[in-house]
Amino acid sequence: RPGLALCAGCGGRIQDPFLLRVSPDLEWHVACLKCAECGQLLDETCTCFLRDGKAYCKRDYSRLFGVKCAQCRAAFSSSDLVMRARDHVYHLECFRCSACGRQLLPGDQFCLRERDLLCRADHGLPPDGAAAARGPRS
Repeated sequence: RPGLALCAGCGGRIQDPFLLRVSPDLEWHVACLKCAECGQLLDETCTCFLRDGKAYCKRDYSRLFGVKCAQCRAAFSSSDLVMRARDHVYHLECFRCSACGRQLLPGDQFCLRERDLLCRADHGLPPDGAAAARGPRS
């Protein structure tokens, strides 16, 4: 469809014999498809991410819009293992008690107070079995 398409980057008609189509309805001149943040050319060799009609390279899209660790605020890579507490996501090494610094492991009981993770001991809960040993409480 050369000549009929309008470039999503510059708004001009695409007269070129080739165009780049991103998503079903956005078409670009080959020279106009660039990362909105860093200006890197995005072609068939790069992964392109769209947000609000703007194109981004993978690095900038992840930095700007990706989920970040609730503790260190760094982005996650695709190979990272994570821990979740409600709406918060953490790197494994960042999933630590805010009071004592002990790393919390899968199966550990903890409390989430606003943004602070607290292990069982620092939250003030009795050790496992202690409540049962004292008997019922009123």
